[in-house]
Amino acid sequence: MKKVLLLYGGMSTEHDVSLSSAKSILDNYDTNLFEITPVYVDKNNNWCLNNSKIDNIISFLKEFDIVFPIIHGYGGEDGKLAGLLDMFDIKYVGSGVLSSAIGMDKEIAKIIFNYLNIPTVPSYTIRNLKDIKKMPFSYPVIVKPANGGSSVGISKVNNKNELKEKVMEAFKYDNKVLIEKYIKARELECAILKYKKLIVSDIGEIKSENELYDYEAKYIKKSNTIVPANIPKNIKKIIQEYSRRVFDFLDCKNLCRIDFFYNEENDKIYLNEINTLPGFTEISMYPKLMINEKISYKNLITYLLQE
Repeated sequence: MKKVLLLYGGMSTEHDVSLSSAKSILDNYDTNLFEITPVYVDKNNNWCLNNSKIDNIISFLKEFDIVFPIIHGYGGEDGKLAGLLDMFDIKYVGSGVLSSAIGMDKEIAKIIFNYLNIPTVPSYTIRNLKDIKKMPFSYPVIVKPANGGSSVGISKVNNKNELKEKVMEAFKYDNKVLIEKYIKARELECAILKYKKLIVSDIGEIKSENELYDYEAKYIKKSNTIVPANIPKNIKKIIQEYSRRVFDFLDCKNLCRIDFFYNEENDKIYLNEINTLPGFTEISMYPKLMINEKISYKNLITYLLQE
């Protein structure tokens, strides 16, 4: 029986999402194949087993066959945890340092996507409030932290008077802020699983009760997910091809979810972001897309831990 360390919690704003992801995994894994030990990482980065702090983390890690680091956002999904595990040659689920770090940094990711000839929404990066004066877009615009997940700190800005306030809010979460041109579009997502072969899913759609698919819409109001999305076949093929291209170029491992905007007026697709450690909650799109591919939640966990 394979010994698995499940790391969850973490220091990021997605701490609570990680708790939900971990609970779903613990409720659904195959107990005949795996012995999973859950370790909680608190917001101060203390690792705790049964409410007791683990002092020698490296020795503890080496007791396991594989680590499943279900820590979203800062300190986990951004490549820092992968770096620690790589240094001590510890096997883990998910992408390595470089692909994780690129996926987390929306500014750098856009540069890569554009290099791959994949359209993205035009954006402007600012590192201080003075840079606001050079913002090149007409209103409305979208303001978001360059690094982060679960749409924390994102807002729509309708006029110049709102911009400074929303930018200052985004700066609470990162030292870089993206201002994007607002595009009215449908939000589509594609999941990838690498198990023996590369599985690129059908497309799912998010229909949010909020104007923006923000943190509240994702985890509080529970927006509707539609799988598969009702979109033209050529759009589906384009999204799948772009997803495969990004996964391969970034040398991602095991899994990812790639998010797109689809503007029906001009029939254009824009790649929004790649998530190298997508949510695993009961309402998350990634498991739903895999279930649509006839891969049950239990088998999905098994495939990730066996790859």
